[in-house]
Amino acid sequence: MSRSTRTAAALVLEDGRVYRGEAFGATGTTFGEVVFCTAMSGYQETLTDPSYHRQIVVATAPQIGNTGWNDEDDESGRIWVSGYVVRDPARVPSNWRSTRSLDDALVEQNVVGISGVDTRALTRHIREQGAMRAGVFSGDDLADVDTMVGKVRQSQQMLGADLAGDVTTPEAYVVKADGDRRFRVAAIDLGIKSNTPRMMAARGIETHVLPATATLDDILAIEADGVFLSNGPGDPATQDNAVALTKSVLERRIPLFGICFGNQILGRALGRGTYKLRYGHRGINIPVIDVATGRVAITAQNHGFALEGEPGERFDTPFGAAQVSHYCPNDGCVEGVRALDVPAFSVQYHPEAAAGPHDAADLFDQFVTLMEGGSNA
Repeated sequence: MSRSTRTAAALVLEDGRVYRGEAFGATGTTFGEVVFCTAMSGYQETLTDPSYHRQIVVATAPQIGNTGWNDEDDESGRIWVSGYVVRDPARVPSNWRSTRSLDDALVEQNVVGISGVDTRALTRHIREQGAMRAGVFSGDDLADVDTMVGKVRQSQQMLGADLAGDVTTPEAYVVKADGDRRFRVAAIDLGIKSNTPRMMAARGIETHVLPATATLDDILAIEADGVFLSNGPGDPATQDNAVALTKSVLERRIPLFGICFGNQILGRALGRGTYKLRYGHRGINIPVIDVATGRVAITAQNHGFALEGEPGERFDTPFGAAQVSHYCPNDGCVEGVRALDVPAFSVQYHPEAAAGPHDAADLFDQFVTLMEGGSNA
């Protein structure tokens, strides 16, 4: 059902707070963890990012949908968000690449959303109270508040959620290098975005995307020059297989690079714990400081969990020394780790970010240097 019918809808939080509005996209009921994203653009990339699986995303930008929806910018084969919350959806999309409206895309993929919400007030509430379970109810699914709150409180929590298996590729596939192949990389798909293999291809890397269940034998079978740990959804504490695989890769000193969820997997393989952030980092305008250089990069991020550690901290691991290499000046959150005695590093943010920013794109070049046998110090 289209938004044009002005069907009533409600966003209901587990703490009992209710925000009323109108149906946007499909009508019905959806549940997820309610989080906010501060990006001013790139909503199509956000909605199709597998890392947002089982989350209801609140757009802090007041107007959404201006550029419609196209067939080129998806970061995966589908929309992954559980629901979408906006203030003022564009009445008519205007972009030469647009093939349909955002509303139409949500309806096509049965994504339940809500518009007309005071997203500024909602974002302030999430900042103060933390991300929490929520539900969007619209049309015939609207009920009394107590009933809707009860259903929300019965839904699954993000803490302890094992979601990588929901978003990973069922079968391995290959993205060829642009031009001559220089390296072959095994990418463990925990929720990989389409732009990542493209960034590697531009550097002469042939990417073999493997399911989350991949083993060391799978990596050795393709004679990989390096291993990549992708972004993905859920609680990193549930990823025993990925952590064990990472340890095996480190033992063999195969060059390794991880982003986002992959940063947390490498950190856990190095012996660090993870914890759930109050409301996470989500957007394309988040600063990160490189401890080694003091350089500040404006980054794209999407994570609700983080590694334990302090900026610049050096620590011992079963694989030698390691260091917290990057941090967020907003809250001191760990944004990267680097092993000092084996060839491995990772960052919490997205250097492959589309539609940007591109401040951190050179991290792929650092991965190339690592595979060339360059210094990891």
